[in-house]
Amino acid sequence: MAGEEPIVSGMAGRYATALFELAVEERQLDKVKADLDAFDKLVSEYAELDRLVRSPVFSSDEQTRALAGVLDKAGIGGIAGNFLKVVASNRRLFAIRDIVKTFRKMVAAHKGEVTAEVTVAEPLKDEHLSALKAALKGVTGKDVDLNVKVEPTIIGGLIVKLGSRMVDSSLRTKLNSIKFAMKEAR
Repeated sequence: MAGEEPIVSGMAGRYATALFELAVEERQLDKVKADLDAFDKLVSEYAELDRLVRSPVFSSDEQTRALAGVLDKAGIGGIAGNFLKVVASNRRLFAIRDIVKTFRKMVAAHKGEVTAEVTVAEPLKDEHLSALKAALKGVTGKDVDLNVKVEPTIIGGLIVKLGSRMVDSSLRTKLNSIKFAMKEAR
């Protein structure tokens, strides 16, 4: 198995590797990934939770107690819930976003998936997400996991980053191109 997985280093890599191996061994890889994704989404949406995660002011006991309440409310338990509590008790909660990111990469490599970073002006509907996944699968020949980020400043359209390739069809970029062309025409 060691030859199949990407080489990871650093503290986040060690934690992600340990969780990945446990999830594979327990045959709960998809469940653990879904729980970590849900937690990561909560951290990105709630400033108070982000502060709890990143701030060194809170003791490990305070972080663990607060985290336990958040996990209960979010319905995150099992391996992922226990893992998050261990990370908090070890005073490593500040690195959880990097751990989750590394874990996602390991899961994708294990499943033969690629991840595309997609930036949109407003949230996409499920049918649009499915169509985008299908189009990217046609290009890559692999299953594509979408990491969607909403950024209203692009006005419309979308930006897709897949590996070293990027397609920017945002309205902001098109308007800037027109603006530049008009300046050149003067």
